[in-house]
Amino acid sequence: MAYFTTSSGVRLFYEVKGDPNGKETVAFLNGVMASTNSWSLLTPVFEKLGWRIILHDFKGQMKSDKPAGPYSFAQHCAEARELFLSLGAEQLHLIGTSYGGETAMKFAILYPEMVKTISVIDSVSELDDVLSGFVLGWKILCDTKDGETFFWGMAPSIYGPDFIRDNKAMLTERAKATKAANADYLEGQKILYDTFAQDVTMTDKLGSIRCPALILCGEQDILKPPRFSKIMADAIPGAEYLTIPGCGHVAIFERPRELESAILGFILKHTI
Repeated sequence: MAYFTTSSGVRLFYEVKGDPNGKETVAFLNGVMASTNSWSLLTPVFEKLGWRIILHDFKGQMKSDKPAGPYSFAQHCAEARELFLSLGAEQLHLIGTSYGGETAMKFAILYPEMVKTISVIDSVSELDDVLSGFVLGWKILCDTKDGETFFWGMAPSIYGPDFIRDNKAMLTERAKATKAANADYLEGQKILYDTFAQDVTMTDKLGSIRCPALILCGEQDILKPPRFSKIMADAIPGAEYLTIPGCGHVAIFERPRELESAILGFILKHTI
């Protein structure tokens, strides 16, 4: 296990995979409930290319420090930038899902000189009352202090109906794993939800993104439905936009092969 300590004293858990001297560097940015291992279905193809892969938990997430919050997306970006530069990654491709996709967009706004491309999965750049209601419900579930109750309470809002029907055994195991997580996991989640609710609005800033951008969204995503992705794609100059059929909010689990093809093709197009 590797940790990086930021200039503000926060320890971030991180992993480096693939070739440490690879021609290209790809950084994966987690969804709010996730950790670095959540990308296990998407990293292998980049390892086969001989590229370097950087993964880390944001502060407040599973294996990183959880100082008092709320935080800001700018803080997440500044801390990620410190980590990337410490590893010699001065330019890289960003792939983020949900909270991580929102961080990727903010990073491209703040540090354009470092970003080659961004691939943004199931994210938003603004809120509506339904999304705000989901987030409030998750906070209430966190207060049960029972990871399994929390998992089953939030699962219908993030997984597509087909995926839930076909993967009950896997979801049961994930519920048990959430129950076994460290006691501070749910408290960290509450901080991150507050950060999201208070700081995610950035539609008016997206026009300043100049790197190639790919926006993807699950067709059945009820948490952050496709209309939010369309807003982002329309606001980012030259952005490409794809919906993924039969997929809910967690495309990285539900449709990893489709994501792999779309994202890899997009990045290769802009590196050849």
